[in-house]
Amino acid sequence: MNGTRQRHATENARIPSDEELRWITTRAVAEIIPRDEFVAALRSGRALRLKMGFDPSAPDLTLGHAVGLRKLRQLQDHGHTIVVIVGDWTARIGDPSGQSKTRPMLTAEQVQVNAETYLRQFSKVVDRELTEIRWQSEWFDQFTLTTIVSLAAKFTVNQMLKREDFAQRFSAQKPIGVHELFYPLLQAYDSVAVEADVELGGTDQTFNLLVGRELQPEFNQKPQSVFTVPLLVGTDGVKMSKSQGNYIALNDSPHDMYGKVMSITDPLVGDYFELLTDVSDEELSAIRKAVAKGSAGARDAKMRLAREIVLQFHGTEAADEAEDQFRRVFSKRERPDEAREFAVAFNESHTIEIDLSQVLVDAGAVASKAEVRRLVSQGAVESDGSRLGDLRVSVRPGAVIRVGKHRFVRIVDAGR
Repeated sequence: MNGTRQRHATENARIPSDEELRWITTRAVAEIIPRDEFVAALRSGRALRLKMGFDPSAPDLTLGHAVGLRKLRQLQDHGHTIVVIVGDWTARIGDPSGQSKTRPMLTAEQVQVNAETYLRQFSKVVDRELTEIRWQSEWFDQFTLTTIVSLAAKFTVNQMLKREDFAQRFSAQKPIGVHELFYPLLQAYDSVAVEADVELGGTDQTFNLLVGRELQPEFNQKPQSVFTVPLLVGTDGVKMSKSQGNYIALNDSPHDMYGKVMSITDPLVGDYFELLTDVSDEELSAIRKAVAKGSAGARDAKMRLAREIVLQFHGTEAADEAEDQFRRVFSKRERPDEAREFAVAFNESHTIEIDLSQVLVDAGAVASKAEVRRLVSQGAVESDGSRLGDLRVSVRPGAVIRVGKHRFVRIVDAGR
């Protein structure tokens, strides 16, 4: 839609029960600012406008994005209006949150392609028909230099340097682009443009969200509440990053999604259950205890988690198939039916040397060559059961390369 409010939006919302309110304000929640104001708004029965922005700087949404989206869906089910901001302008700048250096600027064409894939993925969590989709270009395309200078005049450089990442880079005498200082301002103006009552985001967005809260009164609007959710770490326990290849995408196939969930470290199982599922607090406590004991308890909990997540994004049949595949391959030691096939031209000896970093990336099993190098150095790549210590490896037709615990690539002869 373009600049109009979603026709399905209502003026009233269902007032949550005490238990529902507890769940909304505590489960998968980092901080609500100010909490009392947000709770009073929910109890008023007024339909709130809940804003969440996404910069389409890459084509995939991840399970990290799903944490906030699930909270939006929870509130949407009570009758509140979700307003999704597609950051087709701010994506070109690149969110400097947590960055130790300036980021390359994307072209408008790159942003457009990524944005289209984002919108297809939103519906895996929120009800697209009841969601207001807004593009920043609706208002920023109309901005003039006068408008930009006027907006910038409402904040000081000292205020911007209160951001931890800016402050660290400034102290270390690392570059901070002037355009980066505009990022929080533009995100804040989004709240003005859509008249947001609440803005949701990860804890790394707290500063930006508070700038929006400060800016709205300058335009005679009530300041929005700020609602932050915890950041979901990657499969290896560190910050989820596409460049590190430790993320799980909403667009991953059921088998890849199941396998990647099974590859997370045991200490993460409880947090993934808490942030990505609706298991009760009592069940969550039991799961954490079972995982802490290790062995079969940890394995079974992880398998349940993998099934729950695949079920959410792909449905019952896909979850059944992914679980069955896992049991056959890892319990019965069978070779995987769902191994990715990669064709190469073999010589007369039916042996060829391949570059693992190129093959695994081209086959779609690993996100980057850097990740391949890291996995090989960690001893996490095997060929027909033998651990590989080099990126150059000789293979024969039918060889199965195993990446981590749950990703497979079968080498086939391109001449057959």
